[in-house]
Amino acid sequence: MPTYYNLTNMSTINELKQRAAELKLNNPRLRNRDAAAELGISEFEYMALELGPDRILLDADWKEVLLDVHKMGYVMGLTRNESCVHERKGVYDNISFTGGHANMGVAVNPDIDLRLFMNPWKYGMAVVVRRPKMDDLYSLQFFSHEGEAIHKIYSTEKSNLDAYHEIVQKYRAEKQEPFLLDKSTFPEKKVETPNPNPNIEGLQKDWRNLKDTHGFFGLLRRYKVTRIQALENAPDGMAVRIPNDSIYKLLEMAVEREVSIMCFTGNDGCIQIHTGPIKNLKEMRGWYNILDPKFNLHLKTDDIDQTWIVKKPTSDGIVTSVEYFDKNGELITYFFGARKPGIPELESWREIVADLELNTVQV
Repeated sequence: MPTYYNLTNMSTINELKQRAAELKLNNPRLRNRDAAAELGISEFEYMALELGPDRILLDADWKEVLLDVHKMGYVMGLTRNESCVHERKGVYDNISFTGGHANMGVAVNPDIDLRLFMNPWKYGMAVVVRRPKMDDLYSLQFFSHEGEAIHKIYSTEKSNLDAYHEIVQKYRAEKQEPFLLDKSTFPEKKVETPNPNPNIEGLQKDWRNLKDTHGFFGLLRRYKVTRIQALENAPDGMAVRIPNDSIYKLLEMAVEREVSIMCFTGNDGCIQIHTGPIKNLKEMRGWYNILDPKFNLHLKTDDIDQTWIVKKPTSDGIVTSVEYFDKNGELITYFFGARKPGIPELESWREIVADLELNTVQV
């Protein structure tokens, strides 16, 4: 089992640098996230082992950095969790933040569509990815208190690299030295546990009276239930468990029927959304992928533990999602039919869901 290093000292850092170099030599294709796991450190700590022209620590209010990214023009945003990677190309316009304890923000665009939860954002780094046979990638990468990646922004062939370098210089940290994180300083991790005595009658009544899909999060908090627990106790017809391999049929039908979807993927600090059609599906080494020019999704299908069709009343009628969970009850990714407030759900999306609903799982 990997061991976390809790103290920053040069002997430990030098040992890690040597081990990292050996890993890279023996497996040049090993991803940074996986290399970090091999060393028993976070991705941020791993990246910070080799600071220099291609890895520069940043120091800023990350909201200000995000507001400056539009100067780079057309870029690619990446948000992931352990089981799913969501990549969307576009321009970082129309970003706004709310004050107060929640410290939230949104980017609302047809392409870059984000829900931002800024409290977990702790570290930032400018990283250049050298690619011998392709253009180099210039990125801004943001990490949590624990050093886990929250959100990354990469250049494309259309990006303004002068603007990128200006952003890096503006927010460059004064101190550029590798350091390791002390786990004793990490925020306490909130672990959701099922309510041993939930008010099922109240939950079901308020579910039926929902007016907006966003009200569902308040419903969970009000009745102190986990999302899975709510689905297991939903009103009749509002939540149905289906086989986990439904992901293949769902996406294949969306392609064949040319149905525009919404795909949500996130972590504690960011949810990223794609809205539009999908075309190119491909399975590779345990990952099921959407590989389109503006949108890529990489889903580790073996990590799917439960799949649910979920229906919520709104002022525009029923809105339906298909939700994929891991073994810890955490959302991996979830899908809707493409829609905007004030517009009813796509009938073509309801037809896809109806076809999926023919095969249910007894719970």
